[in-house]
Amino acid sequence: MFGGLSFMVNEKIVVAVRSDDDLLVRVDPERSEELIALPGAGRAQMGAGRTMGPGWICVAENAVATDEALSFWIAVALEYNDRAGKVTR
Repeated sequence: MFGGLSFMVNEKIVVAVRSDDDLLVRVDPERSEELIALPGAGRAQMGAGRTMGPGWICVAENAVATDEALSFWIAVALEYNDRAGKVTR
């Protein structure tokens, strides 16, 4: 899915490793502007010139090269997954 390997929680995509090794991250749309301002992050695109919605961010491979950086993005995605009511408890 999305040209790479997707990781899902509660039947929803949390992150996906794209074919170019960038990380596609599903985030709270209300945090998009804050998060795309971080180094290596930008609006995700689905093909040339087709920007995805504000809840999708693409993070460059070099911006998730450390365990700490990767953990940050996964935590942001999991937080949204949980808060958005995606988790049935």
